[in-house]
Amino acid sequence: MKDIRIAAVIFNSPINQTRNNLDRMDKWVDSARKLDAAIVCFPELNVTGYSIHEEIKKTAEPIPGGASQHLLQMAQEHQMVILAGLVERDETEHVFASHLVVTPNGITGVYRKIHIAPPERDIFSPGDEVLLFNILGVKFGIQLCYDVHFPELSTRMAADGADVLFMPHASPRGTPAEKFNSWMRHLTARAFDNGLFVVACNQTGENRKGLRFPGIAVVIGPDGEVIKKETNDDEGIIVADLTSDDLKRVRQHQMRYFLPNRRPEIYYS
Repeated sequence: MKDIRIAAVIFNSPINQTRNNLDRMDKWVDSARKLDAAIVCFPELNVTGYSIHEEIKKTAEPIPGGASQHLLQMAQEHQMVILAGLVERDETEHVFASHLVVTPNGITGVYRKIHIAPPERDIFSPGDEVLLFNILGVKFGIQLCYDVHFPELSTRMAADGADVLFMPHASPRGTPAEKFNSWMRHLTARAFDNGLFVVACNQTGENRKGLRFPGIAVVIGPDGEVIKKETNDDEGIIVADLTSDDLKRVRQHQMRYFLPNRRPEIYYS
């Protein structure tokens, strides 16, 4: 992995305000660029907002579409890689919670949330592809909120060569401090067990349809230790340097890098 500086944004995303959400994103992409970040990650469904009510389907868009083209223009203007989420509608009218990888050269890929939480199943269809992206010398995966609770997904991505897992959330309820304590139960384990970086961020504030989100963003190193965090109900941004040296310190240590010693033939026989 090449050394890279990344940014993660805590962002308020009212539903049914796609254009306004996109316009407000521009400030944070500009901030990330001025802080010398190369990749900026926004929360799950930050463009369209998050809801488990039928009306959220009205915000769904195809990819490519108006919102994704707007994101591409933003990436080109700021020369930044943008990870951003929206409700996607495919040609068969299925709706997905999707996260885009947008570079100045185009829409590089779309990750569709694989694990759909029980309250979401009347709205969203599950994705069925475990994707990795190789950009700027960094190989990374994306997981969305409920995905993160399934260790096998992180291990699969790590076994496929991921150095970083971006974990955008739309996780409501509680205070930022309470959400941080909750995340520390499992996000640190995903990083520690697999010897990779984890970058997570959440929506914040009211979605104007009955949900309130606690603002939080965190970066965790491959040793499972928190590198950077922000817990604040206001919008905000954190920036962290992810270095190859930090990976090497774990992956070259015979007792701290567990992944090569797995025995899947035993687990799944």
